[in-house]
Amino acid sequence: MEAKSRGSWSSNLGFILAAAGSAVGLGNLWKFPYLTGKYGGAAFVIIYLIAIVVVGFSIMLGEMAIGRSAQLNAIGAYRKLGGPKWSWIGGMGVLAGFLILSYYSVVGGWVLNYIYSFVTGGVEKDTAAYFSSFISNPYQPIFWHFIFMGLSVVVVIRGVAGGIEKCNKIMMPGLFLLLLVVMVRAVTLPGAEAGIQYYLKPDFSKITGESIIAALGQVFFSLSLGMGCIITYGSYLAKKANLQKNAIIVPCLDTGASLLAGLAILPAVFAFGFQPSAGPGLMFITLPQVFQQMPLGGLFGVLFFLLVSFAAITSSISLLEVIAAYFIDELHWSRPKAVILLAVAMFLLGIPCSLSFGPMKDTLILGKNFFDCLDYLSSNILLPLGGLLMCIFICYIWTVEKAAVEISNEGTLRFPMKMVWKIMLFTLTPAAVLVVFLNMIGVI
Repeated sequence: MEAKSRGSWSSNLGFILAAAGSAVGLGNLWKFPYLTGKYGGAAFVIIYLIAIVVVGFSIMLGEMAIGRSAQLNAIGAYRKLGGPKWSWIGGMGVLAGFLILSYYSVVGGWVLNYIYSFVTGGVEKDTAAYFSSFISNPYQPIFWHFIFMGLSVVVVIRGVAGGIEKCNKIMMPGLFLLLLVVMVRAVTLPGAEAGIQYYLKPDFSKITGESIIAALGQVFFSLSLGMGCIITYGSYLAKKANLQKNAIIVPCLDTGASLLAGLAILPAVFAFGFQPSAGPGLMFITLPQVFQQMPLGGLFGVLFFLLVSFAAITSSISLLEVIAAYFIDELHWSRPKAVILLAVAMFLLGIPCSLSFGPMKDTLILGKNFFDCLDYLSSNILLPLGGLLMCIFICYIWTVEKAAVEISNEGTLRFPMKMVWKIMLFTLTPAAVLVVFLNMIGVI
């Protein structure tokens, strides 16, 4: 009866698409292509794939096992498997999700505005001035932030199977289809060869300690690890689901989206003589300039920002579900009450994030504006700590043996990678996450 009231996936495919939707987000569509080009093209991809195994697979499999074994939200899962004093690890993930969605929704609103602007022809030729004028406006970004949060509410309030799963079954195939369409157009542009070469030709001379840390960090944050998403989604899984296969398929889909994004963006950027840049500049300034110069650029601008919105919404609904699940499980709130009240709270917290680029740009906390402060606290501290503590929890509190029993479906499935997974959890995975954490806080 408890599982029914909480909800469950109608199929394993639904879980895979939802987990992939959580993983595939804005970072796949601008950060991965930039990092790949900056750190040696195909050489960086090789390092990234190794990092997927060391960090991505290990932590994702662990979080799936914790969630499905406990059949509870992130906080309840740690408490059930390790005792009350360990619930705070899950609490860090819930808090991270709350903070992230507050400002992620603001950026999601920017994406919706660009869809509207491309449809109505409202993007100015000077895209840098247009972007700066828009984000500094005290009212327009908040309006779009409200719309984006509202779309997330509409999905999550309908439940696990009827809302989240159904949404991802439409949006994830749609996202990959749109990526393929934009990619085909990009690689067939005159002059696109330079971008393809920049992206795919290995340059091993650029492989440094910095590039390895960048690959590890990108894997960790791209897969939504350490924030309770996979634990929460895993708690809705049937006991017969094959966690080992799921922990391979989801990172593969996430990596596939990143690789396609690189081929959809960099060839077009180079074809028109631009250089890739980090941060929002690539997506909101450079690419709109590219679309303005491209035949049928308005159409491809709409398609591109539509696929970006799909990625943003599938990630936002996973964050909202993580937080709502806690209040549904622990405080026995109804799903509508939990989703609406939490969304209102995050929308309100997002307002000063939006104003950080306008009226509140000079309001600083420890030298950072409100937006950057929330991002630093969640992404640089809470998430890597959550991943590191999960490794410690499985190794020393819950134990690898109990986790392996869950992963093998009570011994009905073979777990051939058990020893390798155990070694990684005790050594390579926490070491890699610790390096990412120390780098993020500026120690190394």
